[in-house]
Order: sequence, then structure tokens, then C-alpha cells
Amino acid sequence: MSTPRSFSIDPDVPPQPLAGLLAPVRAAGLLVGDLPEDADSITIDHIADDSRVVEPGTLFIAREGEHADGHLFLDTAVQNGAVAAIVSASWHREHAATAADGASAANRASATSPLGKGERSPSVAFVPVTDTRAALGEIANAFYGRPSDRLDLLGVTGTNGKTTTAFLLYTLLTALGHKAGLVGTVDNRIGERIVHTDYTTPEAIELNRLLRAMVDAGCGACAMEVSSHGLALDRVRGQRFRAAVFTNLTHDHLDFHETVDAYTAAKKRLFDGLAPDALALVNRDDPAWAQMVRDTEARVVTYGTDEAADLRVDVLDNALDGLRLRLDGVERTFRLAGRFNALNLAAAYGVARDLGASPEAALAALAEAPGVPGRFQTFRSDDGVLGIVDYAHTPDALQNVLATARQMMGQGRGRLWAVFGAGGDRDPAKRPLMARIAEDLADRVVLTSDNPRTEDPLDILGAIRDGLAHPEATATIPERAEAIAYVAAEAAPGDVIVIAGKGHEPYQIIGTEKRDFDDREHLRHALTHRTG
Repeated sequence: MSTPRSFSIDPDVPPQPLAGLLAPVRAAGLLVGDLPEDADSITIDHIADDSRVVEPGTLFIAREGEHADGHLFLDTAVQNGAVAAIVSASWHREHAATAADGASAANRASATSPLGKGERSPSVAFVPVTDTRAALGEIANAFYGRPSDRLDLLGVTGTNGKTTTAFLLYTLLTALGHKAGLVGTVDNRIGERIVHTDYTTPEAIELNRLLRAMVDAGCGACAMEVSSHGLALDRVRGQRFRAAVFTNLTHDHLDFHETVDAYTAAKKRLFDGLAPDALALVNRDDPAWAQMVRDTEARVVTYGTDEAADLRVDVLDNALDGLRLRLDGVERTFRLAGRFNALNLAAAYGVARDLGASPEAALAALAEAPGVPGRFQTFRSDDGVLGIVDYAHTPDALQNVLATARQMMGQGRGRLWAVFGAGGDRDPAKRPLMARIAEDLADRVVLTSDNPRTEDPLDILGAIRDGLAHPEATATIPERAEAIAYVAAEAAPGDVIVIAGKGHEPYQIIGTEKRDFDDREHLRHALTHRTG
């Protein structure tokens, strides 16, 4: 099947009264004070949290973001045609005294200083709330017609395995004849059409717009990666999940969450919000599984290799050309390789069974499911060097991919090369941990840049080297293209090269700029030309 082309989405949503959009905000206890008294007569044609896309008839939500505060752009939003704005209670307290033109409620303002420009603004309804992000989630869900009420939303959360499990679910549902959607790291899909996004879990407006487009296109289900950021930042607020999967919990994103407890709590929010008729499918092999579902009202089903798991999976054989598993008591060969994929396959199977798929149909579809781009994706040279590109960018993921490659190689069948770096402006604590893992599992280690962002690449590489017991035995090549070319040239027939960290990403982030770069293309070229 050819790669679907990317397209943009713009579902047809009718104008709505402001009062209707604020109803769920009030019901959630987020509204401060009363509704603007003319909220029923204010018509909202669009919603936005980016002042640059505001047009006449827009409700602007002054979202307090990670890097910018939407309140700083209220003037632009009003000048572009916003008729109402959701603001924080603290902003409103500071500026409400300047409300003018005899507005009968503090929520209604035709003011000068609230926008900081000294010029009169048109009459705009400023609606104070206790949490602008939470209000954004409620409003976006309401504006787009609560799309998750009209399809089976299947959420997958965890440090590793989200992308593959969600992709398998999407592939499985499609193979069984259902039109399905996908929201995830590699891409978003409506049926077979691709929609690109910047985040694993899109911001609330983009997410609800995407889900509404799925409903309008006739999708009956959507497999969705649910990141810890998406949960902590209320991007999925208001969504009704038919099922939620927990894959695992390991070291990652502590630059954002700061503590493991906060990271765990963010993941747990997905299960805390499930309804009694929903499914909570959790990996019993991971120690955090019980904590995830401790307060859920959903039906809890466990999966894993643990003998006590409700849905048991056993790895019978693990080879480069696929897995032989006993899944739910049935032996079957699957195209996916790697022991870690046994759990991903089991999770997808468990959700499909809960949705009503027969065991035979679900297993047959999963057996033929292809790998996810950039996830243990293999390339070969003519003289027998195997290259693997994988997204592994956490200690646990790197350990899994290197251990899997080592196990597949067997004894005395060449050297295992590990090429990796660590992302800039991200959790620095994992850098030395990844170094130790690579040094323990690989025969040769090459350190290189991986999205350094605003950090100095040499500083990042130095922090990684600090974790090495024998740094003198490790090569450091900051230019990623040079590092890939180096290992491809130095490898001998029978060697295996693992290029870890970027996977499907077609770019390298240097500073704040995304530059074209694809590990897969560079490795393919290097392996092709090593003997030519």
C-alpha cells in the first residue's frame, strides 16, 4: 500500500452561543463568578489559543503555556476580531477595575489598559476562570461536538511502547474492516489519510478538531497515544476513553515533571478518569501497574508474561524475521521482531478482544501487521552488515533494543555497535544511565548528537561520557551523519549496528531550527556504499 498523502483538516462546525461553550466550564467548577449576562447573544464562530489565527467571531483562550502566556497576546487577539476571551482569575482581578462603557458585570469590558496598548478596544467579553488550560480542554471538546462520545477512543500511555501499540491497534482495526483514526508520534491518520502534528498528544483545539474530522469521515474508533505532557497539561480533558492501556513506566521527562512521583501521577490521570464501562488494560510485568489502576472505576484487565496476568503472552522464539508467541493460549508467528514487541502485540490484542473481535481474526491481523516506521527498522548491506534504526531515547528503551539485537545475533556472530546521543533541553539525568547501558551491552559505542536544541552538543556528549567506565574505548563524533558513515565503514560482515534516538524523525533540531536529517536515509546510503 502506498504511503498516504498528508492533508489539512477543517471540519464544518456551526456557530454556537458563548453560553453553551461556557456551560461545561461552569459545570467543572472552573468559572469565576457568573456568566456574562449577554453570553446567550454572543455568537462564537471559531475558537483559538493562538492570537495569530484569530479572526472575527473568535473566542480566544489566553492559555498559559510552557513557554509563553496567552494573556500577553490579548491585544492582538482583540485587534484580529475576538469577541470574547477566557482569562485567568488573577489577570481579571488586576484589570477588571478598568472596565468601562458602563458594563453591568465585571466580566464584560470595553477597556484600555487591560490590553496594555492605551487604545480603545471593541466590546469584548472577558471571562475569568481558575485554570485556562483546563477551560480550554472543556471548551474545545464542546465546540467540536464532544467527538469522543461518537467513537471508541482507545488511549495508550507509558514511557515506551505507546507508538507501536497505538499503531498496531489502528492497523488491526483497519485490517478487520473498520475505518479508524490514529493519533501519535509518527503521524495522525483519518482512515488512510495523514495529518501531521507537532506533539505526540496535540493541544486541545487541534486534538478535538482532529477527532471531529474522524467522526465526520465515518471513523468508528481512534487509537491514540496519550503522553504524560498531554495529561499534565489537560490536552485530553473532557475526552471519554473507551479503553486505556498502560505499557510501562521508566526514567523519562523529568525535565518537565521534575520527580518520578509527578511523572507517575500524570500517567495515572488517564485511568482515574475512566468510566465504569471502560477497559483499563495494564502491563502486569511493570511494578507500577497496580498504582495506575488503584483509583479507577473501570474494568481492570492485566496482560504480560507474568503467570498471574489475565492475558498471558510467552515468547517462544525471537528472530530477526519475527516473533513466535503463545498469546492467549494460541501459538502464532508475527512479523514484528523483539521481545518488547510481544507486550505491544498482547496489548493491542487485548483491546481488540474487548471491542468484540474474535481471537482468530485478531491474531490473524496482528500476525501480518508491519513494523512502525523508525521502530526497530532494519537495513542490510550486500556483504552482511545489519543496521537497525530505533527511536530508543530512554535508558529502558535503549536497553531493550540493544538486548534484543544481542539476543538475535547469538554467540560469536560479529560485533554489536551502538550509536546514540541525548536530546538537548531534556532530562539530563538519563544521559550517564544510557552510557552505562550501551557500554554494558554493545561491543563498540559511538556517541553523537541527537537534537541538541539550544544546548552545546559537546556539553551533552560530555555528560554522556561521564557515565562510561572506559571512555577511552568510546568514539565521539558530534556530526551525526559522520558517525553513521563511520560505523557503516568500520563494521564487518556479521556485525549489527543500532542507530538509536531519532527513529522516524526526518529532522535534527539545532538551536530552534529543524534541519532535514533522517537516520534511515543516512544508514541506507552508508550501507549501500560501504562495498561500492
